[in-house]
Amino acid sequence: MTGFIQVMVTTETEEQARAIAHSLVGKKLAACVQMVGSVESTYRWKGKVESAREYLCLIKTRESLFPKVEAAIKALHSYETPEIVTVPVVDGSKEYLRWLDESLS
Repeated sequence: MTGFIQVMVTTETEEQARAIAHSLVGKKLAACVQMVGSVESTYRWKGKVESAREYLCLIKTRESLFPKVEAAIKALHSYETPEIVTVPVVDGSKEYLRWLDESLS
């Protein structure tokens, strides 16, 4: 186990995705945030099937930083219930994992 995770977050706008990315990297809560957009999401919300164009943020961080990352995202996010989910980084190149480690607080 590496102790690193990738956090996935969707946002309503590119500007909001960019604000989250800059805040997390600036505070050394994320080593890197990749923004993918736009993506089409279909989901059930308050009993109705909805569709929306969104921007996906892929956030590289350390598992121990997740509570701070989650709080920072929620402070900047416009959704009532933002998608904030994680997947573990099981393995990776030694050089990349070293860079991740050095880039985080």
